[in-house]
Amino acid sequence: MGGWGSGQQGGRPLAETSLRIDIAWMIRTGHAVPGSILKSSLHWSANGEPTASIGYTANMVDPENAWLELRYSRGSGGARETVAQNVRLVSTIPNYGGKRWWMICPYRHGRAGKLYLPAGGDRFASRAAWRIGYRSQRQASRDRPFEALFRLQRKLGCEPGWEQPIYRPKGMWRRTFERHETRYYDLDDRCALEALRLMARL
Repeated sequence: MGGWGSGQQGGRPLAETSLRIDIAWMIRTGHAVPGSILKSSLHWSANGEPTASIGYTANMVDPENAWLELRYSRGSGGARETVAQNVRLVSTIPNYGGKRWWMICPYRHGRAGKLYLPAGGDRFASRAAWRIGYRSQRQASRDRPFEALFRLQRKLGCEPGWEQPIYRPKGMWRRTFERHETRYYDLDDRCALEALRLMARL
């Protein structure tokens, strides 16, 4: 497994910018059918424009020997590679009944509901294998209390902004609003602390 991160800096790849295969979604939408073999393709888009596609075969006839073959190309020119990646499928029985399907990560060999292919990557693998992060994890720690405060203000229909007051929306239980108010003052205090730390560094 290679590709992303070879000689690069800047942190982990992001889930939001990676191709993702979700086996539960595939079954729910008919892209994979337990008890059957299905050949089709998956497509990704951004802002309404197609960005990537792969072909696949989902063989789920025998639950003890189920697999998903992914077919795609990567690179260009003389470095272009045609990939046929085979992923083993297994199922478990949850406590609440039914059956849950998983993919086995080709590199970590553990169960995964989703596999990712980050920009510059060469194979689909689990989030743990690629050390995938989320955009929210990239926020500087000092920004997080402000973002949380603004989300709370927007949720209540109030103008977002530090030290902007909040008001109880019409129809909201007073007890519910009191919980939001407690959260608001806690976040406001944390924002003030981060602001003081920033000023001390200037």
